[in-house]
Formats: sequence, C-alpha cells, structure tokens
Amino acid sequence: MKILIVEDEEKLNHAIVSGLKSRGFAVDSAYDGEEGERLAREYAYDVVVTDIMMPKRDGVTLCKNLRDHGVTTPVLFLTARGALEDKITGLDIGADDYMVKPFSFEEFVARLRALARRSSHVIIGDTLALDGLILDTRTQEVTADGNRIVLTLREYGLLEYLLRNQGAVVTREDILSQVWDRFFDSFSNVVDVHMKNLRKKLPPSYAKRLETVWGKGYRLA
Repeated sequence: MKILIVEDEEKLNHAIVSGLKSRGFAVDSAYDGEEGERLAREYAYDVVVTDIMMPKRDGVTLCKNLRDHGVTTPVLFLTARGALEDKITGLDIGADDYMVKPFSFEEFVARLRALARRSSHVIIGDTLALDGLILDTRTQEVTADGNRIVLTLREYGLLEYLLRNQGAVVTREDILSQVWDRFFDSFSNVVDVHMKNLRKKLPPSYAKRLETVWGKGYRLA
C-alpha cells in the first residue's frame, strides 16, 4: 500500500513516515499543500493524508482541487482543527475521513487500511489469497497451506502488490512506484533481487506461479 503524507511540521512528518514504513507501507511526503497536490496528481496512491493549515496551499483547497481534476484517491484530514464545522467542511468538499491531533497511531493505521479497502482499485477485505497462500493486511502475516512465511518488509510489500494484481502483468516500473518511494533509482535491479528472494521463501508450488514475462515484467498466475 502506498501513502502520501502532506504535513508541514517536520518532526511529525518524519515520525508518521517512519512509523508507516516500519509497518511495510510505501510512503512519499510533502511539506506544503502545493507540493502535496502536485504529487497526488502525478503519482498513484492508495490514500492521501493531509493537514489543513499548511503553507502555500491549505488542505481543504488541496482536496477540492484533486476532486475538481478527477482524482478519486481517498483523502484523510489529519489536523488540530477539531471543531464540528471544520469536519463538516472537510467531508463536504470531498475528504473521506477526518482525524484530530493528537491521535492514536494504531487507529490511524487502521483508518488507512479501511480507506484503502473502500477505494475502487483495492481488493475488499483484510486478507489477500491465492489458493492456500494467504496474506493478512491487518497483521502482516503470510501463510502458505497453514505454514507461516517470514518476509522482509519489502518482500511483504512486493507479495501484497502481486496478490492485488494477480493474473495481470506488472512492470518493474509499476512495482517500484507502488512498493518503493518515488526517489528510488528506476535503473536498479532491486526488483529482480527481491523477486528472487521471494521465490526462494515461497513453497515451490507457489513460487512457480510467480512468472517472469520477458521484456515486460512479472505476473502472479
């Protein structure tokens, strides 16, 4: 799952990004509303999290502009403004959820997952499955025919993305954009290395279904 954090308070921005990455999320961040809007329109995210009071462009304007340009990515306002009229305004202009600072990080993560499940391009439910290969997005546990598989955060993110797109060919660029952040070197062989490691950890019956489509990318058949 890939998240955009738009928060002008540097320490809080870093803390949120660090916390999400430690839970296996791919995360980009911005420190003002103008940059946040640019990223949200340029890249595909599962959820955009934005403060309201920010330099250059406030969160309400950011959200309204995204909706006016046809961007349907779920938006969660994370703000110190907790008055009822602020919540109503935010939801009325197209936000999907609203949290007030200070906040519980576990609740925040749960809300991100709930928003992602409701978005049209994400599979509904807490589990993704391919026969007996099951990934629980809530606990981040992966099992194959009842046996637990221990994966690194990147391997987990890679498998999650493949399971969400099973049957479809995904390019290396697709994988980099969804499992890594936007600053990663697209000419690196990091995807191939992690794919090789993932195949080694999966039982043979599932590893052989992780196909290399030469000249295009990969497919979980």
